[in-house]
Amino acid sequence: MNVEKKSKRQLRREQMQKKQSRNRLITIGIITLVAAFVVFAVLYPTLKPIVEVVTIESRERFMAEGASMGDPNAPIQIVEYSDFQCPFCDRHYTDTEPLLEQFYIDTGLVLFTYKSAGNFVSQNIGGGRTESRDAAAAAYCAEDQGKFWEMHDSLFENNRDVEDQGSFTSRRLTAIAESVSLDMAEYQECFDSGKYEDRVAEDSTEATAAGLEGTPYFVITYTVNGVTKTDIINGAEPFSTFQVKLEAILNEIGTQ
Repeated sequence: MNVEKKSKRQLRREQMQKKQSRNRLITIGIITLVAAFVVFAVLYPTLKPIVEVVTIESRERFMAEGASMGDPNAPIQIVEYSDFQCPFCDRHYTDTEPLLEQFYIDTGLVLFTYKSAGNFVSQNIGGGRTESRDAAAAAYCAEDQGKFWEMHDSLFENNRDVEDQGSFTSRRLTAIAESVSLDMAEYQECFDSGKYEDRVAEDSTEATAAGLEGTPYFVITYTVNGVTKTDIINGAEPFSTFQVKLEAILNEIGTQ
């Protein structure tokens, strides 16, 4: 039977059948795509390369409050301007900081505060250490959860000593944050929002104003007879350098 001889009813029936067939194919296609997406979403985390980080047991800090440790009423205040990618800062963290804690911070003589100088290179040399800035922001996000020093220690322990070569990518910072048991939803919201970009920039501006030429850089502040005095230690000096300077200051203010 040719087309001319088909009844209108037959033509409508064939058209409806073709339409239903197309609709079934479209429906099957949509279901297949949705199923493929669900499978991909489930399997994707297992397909991503594993981010390996060192998990450590951070030492407890005396009277830790935010990015500071020590008695707020201590006669001497030390501010460290540092960079989590800096090998000399790492040396201070490993060799000198524990002794400063033992003999001056834990004994109530020094209030010690960490500040980032991660913007310093980008402002003064060019190129920038974007990972340093991101690591500093991650540490401040951890501070929101009362775990600044845990993050501080883990960042140093996970620095690969090659600047901007993957030590502190966003994925690796997330893994480090997980290793110190942060609330990850809160951390990720903080980090992704850029909450602490201004604070990191302000730290660097403050460090430059204080005379920073490289990291680590330490500004020591104390008061003698109502007059505030300032001294500095530039670089990853051994504990003996800090000891000589701090003992002289303590003698000057009459606490010895």
